[in-house]
Amino acid sequence: MAPVEPARAAPRAHPARWWAAAGMRVRSTVAAVLVLALIAVATGTAGLLVLRRSLLETVATSALVQARLVRVAVTPGVLEGTDPAARARLDALVGADEARGTHVQVVTDGAVVTASRALSGLPPLSLRLPAVAEDEVRVRTLPALGEGPWLVAVLGASADGRRYTVVVAESTAGARATLRTAAVLLAGGGALLLVAAGAATRVFVGRSLRPVEAIRRTVDGITSTDLESRVPVPAGDDEVSRLARTMNAMLARLAASQRAQRRFVADASHELRSPVATLRAAAEVQRLHPGATAPAEFADLVGGEAVRLERLVADLLLLARADEGAAAPARAEVDLDELVESEGARLRASTALEVVVRTAPARVLGDAGQLTRVVRNLIDNAARHARGRVVLAVHAAGPEAVLSVTDDGPGVPEAERERVFGRFVRLQGSRDRASGGTGLGLAIVAGAVAAHGGSVRCTGARPGPGAVFEVRLPLAAQEPDGADDEPVGDEPVGGGQPPSAASR
Repeated sequence: MAPVEPARAAPRAHPARWWAAAGMRVRSTVAAVLVLALIAVATGTAGLLVLRRSLLETVATSALVQARLVRVAVTPGVLEGTDPAARARLDALVGADEARGTHVQVVTDGAVVTASRALSGLPPLSLRLPAVAEDEVRVRTLPALGEGPWLVAVLGASADGRRYTVVVAESTAGARATLRTAAVLLAGGGALLLVAAGAATRVFVGRSLRPVEAIRRTVDGITSTDLESRVPVPAGDDEVSRLARTMNAMLARLAASQRAQRRFVADASHELRSPVATLRAAAEVQRLHPGATAPAEFADLVGGEAVRLERLVADLLLLARADEGAAAPARAEVDLDELVESEGARLRASTALEVVVRTAPARVLGDAGQLTRVVRNLIDNAARHARGRVVLAVHAAGPEAVLSVTDDGPGVPEAERERVFGRFVRLQGSRDRASGGTGLGLAIVAGAVAAHGGSVRCTGARPGPGAVFEVRLPLAAQEPDGADDEPVGDEPVGGGQPPSAASR
């Protein structure tokens, strides 16, 4: 039979884990009660100490007053016993306050002249105290008078040529009873205050967290297929209402991003379907009718569609990488003017358009490959829509390099100048792919310029028809004097083939 292992004790929860799992309402209540308890203990202790000091000072004052009254009653003849009337008045005064705990002794030459009934027969209290000079007052506490600590006032004086001492012992029992009562009241009141504060904190925190719980339930019910729901926004402008508005703004952004992603996938599928269908149709015709299409014509058709498909896939991959943040540009100095001049030379060799290049030195910080793609897409887009002239210009304006590409084509309607930078956007006048491309060129431009910390916009050409695409990028360093001058060097160029695939 296998030995039975002893039962293991359940692991004890770590205090920090318990505190984290207790919930905000419990944590707030415990914290509020602890803070209030510390304040109550500190203020209660300070109050009791002040009260104790005040009570003892009151007792001491009472004892001193009684001692002075007795001293005044000690007239000539009292100590010698020659004035019975004065002695009777002194005895009456000595025993007058005995009922409230005030006891008196009058001592001379080590003997008690007169004393209260409670002190009758006791040795002089002054023998337990240091000697006092005439008109000197001392207050001492003696514990050996019965009920507890007594506060003793000692007053020295002289009469009939003899020195005597008046000793008044004042009971502190009343002061201590008052102090105990105050402590009990403070403790009870403090406990009730802590309970009330804890209950109020729990209720108020619960009510404050009720909108947060409503937000949590709403967000918990939102799925990736339905991002149109919104969390309730409580009235006011506190932290919870601002949190609700922020959550709704985030949900709106997520919904917009999801719609854009779905639209992008749908548009990409549509664009990819066309060249694939063309290739399949050409292959089917060639299979069924081998002699219907010349081999060279068939090769041109297949090659053109393959190039178009390859370009579309490359553009989609670039945009997907940009969406994932993987297309962050490298940081190196790039001469934007030289890049534009190079692309202008390419356009000169590939079109019959009049191409004018105006450049001034402008060096930017970024990725040369991405900036080349920006310039090429803008130039090809302009060449695609230009009637006969394209103008390329680069100059520095303050801390920015400005690149503008102008064509004399039909232009972009003002209502479409923001939308034209979207993906798969082709204006109504150029819906066919032969003139409109795939609608990704300007989207790539906008993404690359934004990644470089710049901006791009579309305006109308002034004067005359056409469109102007203007890109602004931060300069890599302060340009020398004269960099803000107007661009120089008009260079008309021309050529002979249609441009490639940027789109408007």
